[in-house]
Amino acid sequence: MRFCRFDDNRLGVVVGDEVKDVTAVLDRLPAYRYPFPHGDQFMAHFAELRPVMEDMAKTAPSKKLADVALLSPIANPGKIVGAPVNYRLHLDEVLDSDQLHHGMKIKPIAEAGVFLKAVSSLIGPSEGIVVDWNDRRTDHEIELAVIIGKKAFRVSEADALDYVAGYAIGYDITIRGPEERSYRKSLDTFSVLGPYVVTADEIPNPNNLDFELTIGGETRQKSNTKMLIFNVQKLIEFTTKAYTLYPGDIIMTGTPEGVAPIAAGDMLHGTFEGIGTMDVKVYDNWDRK
Repeated sequence: MRFCRFDDNRLGVVVGDEVKDVTAVLDRLPAYRYPFPHGDQFMAHFAELRPVMEDMAKTAPSKKLADVALLSPIANPGKIVGAPVNYRLHLDEVLDSDQLHHGMKIKPIAEAGVFLKAVSSLIGPSEGIVVDWNDRRTDHEIELAVIIGKKAFRVSEADALDYVAGYAIGYDITIRGPEERSYRKSLDTFSVLGPYVVTADEIPNPNNLDFELTIGGETRQKSNTKMLIFNVQKLIEFTTKAYTLYPGDIIMTGTPEGVAPIAAGDMLHGTFEGIGTMDVKVYDNWDRK
């Protein structure tokens, strides 16, 4: 299954080039009082809602995917986890460029650990990236995004994929500078997720997916997830050694070599095997004009 969030917080099942509006299924979610439970509650109940969504989609009103405004398919993640320099050639390019490392000692992921991005940075592809720190270089980073489906703590590598609900394309936008990663990667609009979530049963092996990012027809990044230093299972094991992950939490698995600056007017065009494509416009102002 592929599901998205679109227009005015509608929930859709993506079938081919159409979106089937199944928003009414959200009425089946439990009502809660404060304090609210951890995690995205749609994802916490996704297993039981999925067959209802599939049945509703057979007769639901539909729109063309190209005609809707795609939001982040996950509305309320508790955490966005980032994996630094998790491709060998990206590690090499960072070490070779002072514009990337700014004199800091760059460590491989096993030594550096993962980092957290602010959930307020999360957007969908229709919303657009705002780049307005004119004194700084701001770069694109395309990544496989992993969506957690159930509470996970101290998960073994062997069992890790059992905790994955699905996958999406992620853009981890980054301002270069001397500050900690969580600061430079957490600006509003700096975490793009979409165009929809592809459920895990459609991608049995996330560690062998081709992907590419182009801007204006020029290839910027091109690789395969088999080049990950820590693959998806290892990342989940490594992350849950420190953090409890809840349904809807997102792991951005890292980016390959080829990171480069973006500017207003650019259109990021990402293609991921097994998922699809995601186009996101870059702006230099909050009016997004």
